[in-house]
Amino acid sequence: MNRLVTPSFIGVLCALALVSPSASAPLQPLHGQAAGAQGISLAAPIVNGDGTAAVSTGSAMAPLTPAVDPDILAAQPGAHVPAGPGTATTEAAAPATGPFAPVPAPTSPVATTTEAAPPPPETVSIPPLWAPDNELASPPTSRLAAPESATGVPTTEALVPDSNAAAILTVFTKINEYRVANGLNKVKYHPTVAGMSQEWSDSIATREVIEHRASFWTDPRALNPTNGAGEVIAIRTDRDAAQLVEWWKGSPGHNAMLLDPRFNVMGAGISYTNSTYQIWGVVNFFGYTTLPAGTLDSPGAGTGNAFPPPAPSVCDAPVKHMPPTLNLTAAAITGPADLVSVDSAGQLLNRASTGARTYAAAKVIGSGFTGAKEVFVTDWDRDGTYDLLTQWTNGNLTLHRGLATGGFQAPLTLGAGGWNTLTLAVGGWCANNRMPQILALDGYGNLFLYPNKGTGDLAERATVATGISASRLSMVDYDADGFQDLLALRSDGSVQLYRGWGTTALRAEARPTVASGWTDVTGIRPLRSATGLNSTGVALRRANDVVQYWDLTGGSLASPSNIPGPWTGQRLAQ
Repeated sequence: MNRLVTPSFIGVLCALALVSPSASAPLQPLHGQAAGAQGISLAAPIVNGDGTAAVSTGSAMAPLTPAVDPDILAAQPGAHVPAGPGTATTEAAAPATGPFAPVPAPTSPVATTTEAAPPPPETVSIPPLWAPDNELASPPTSRLAAPESATGVPTTEALVPDSNAAAILTVFTKINEYRVANGLNKVKYHPTVAGMSQEWSDSIATREVIEHRASFWTDPRALNPTNGAGEVIAIRTDRDAAQLVEWWKGSPGHNAMLLDPRFNVMGAGISYTNSTYQIWGVVNFFGYTTLPAGTLDSPGAGTGNAFPPPAPSVCDAPVKHMPPTLNLTAAAITGPADLVSVDSAGQLLNRASTGARTYAAAKVIGSGFTGAKEVFVTDWDRDGTYDLLTQWTNGNLTLHRGLATGGFQAPLTLGAGGWNTLTLAVGGWCANNRMPQILALDGYGNLFLYPNKGTGDLAERATVATGISASRLSMVDYDADGFQDLLALRSDGSVQLYRGWGTTALRAEARPTVASGWTDVTGIRPLRSATGLNSTGVALRRANDVVQYWDLTGGSLASPSNIPGPWTGQRLAQ
């Protein structure tokens, strides 16, 4: 993530309500922000000094960077909202400190005047979209199943595991005080709804991406609302939960949601991180004709905790690990868009990405890989450099840790025996864990998740699914929803999509065929930033010495383009 050095009172907010089929284009994933001295708001036009909107293209799933998706602007014309009370403050800005703080300019001994600070820019946001009552009166015939974490939120690597009970109670109390002051009934609290809110708060905080949960009202934990639904999100660089509510009150769209008379139940999720933005808050509102069983007057219900601790999961991260930002110009693999291959002599070659689908000449970065069944490129230990996870024909699985100065360390054995019988995919399957994991398919159609044990033996595993048939797997965010999915290449050349939730479970849905005619594909390499910052795609090694790039940034496979070789006698690393 590109960290933003900001005053401690900066907040970020966004809101979403149901979109009716007759409304304009549905709200796209939110992944941009307009930054200012007082606040940051999401997925909105950045306003120039002359009042025009300056659009900066972003990716379909970008971290917190000053970027705006042009599709959002196209779908939301006139999305500019005047600054509300939440943007005006007299609180003093705390000086930025730490390794990301700017270096202060030298102080002149003869300086006698001080320039006035420029006024804060106007805060802008996309207003929520409201659905007619019949939006919930006719629910979809098939609802998405909840992920396996429905009964608990995994302990997340980037999150600080402090109790959120006081913060959730503060948010709940402040919202109800505001509603009563405006002549409305209080909303009640439901732990099941809160579980959905907390899971999403942890998910976006761990991924450091601000976005709404798509179709959250169809989640079973929404308990079949019949009279409206909505979601608000905000983050801050301090832990002031009360100010999250002040942000929402200060935005017309969010304020309307807080004061919607239809809502009678809410759930809240609060996550703390050790990153720049220390508190992440998600509130879901629902309206029910009859209150669902288990509805409470307030959070906690005498338990002393607004959300119970989860059961252990193989997705749990063993350590907190935030990789440094390293200069990789001298490293063997310089970035997530590089193409690595193995030639017939067992040499490892790298073609460094030099721009939008352009590559430097192949460079030898290693040797001795003649006995490799598959080579996977990943930052296995999350130290900022790219490593090699190698599946050998003798059944072993090894790790070559990359060095920022070039080359790799001596290999470490992570698994001995039997790995040659499995079909593997490597990537960030678990949304609450920044360490890469392994999905492995055996010859009986069983798909397993192996958690990352660092340099330890890979013995523990959990069953993800059964009945899967594939000759090759690739883990990539196919639909641009922030969660990794699985592409399964079948023997007939068709590709089946298995979408992930960010947990060990797959989504309970039909498995669409997303491609065909791939019978000659011998390698699938997921790539990031190949066409632009945080873009997503896959490179395919095909017959006739062809390597193709297929962009996925739009949430589906775009038309392919060839990447120049020569590729004769070379196998593509995954």
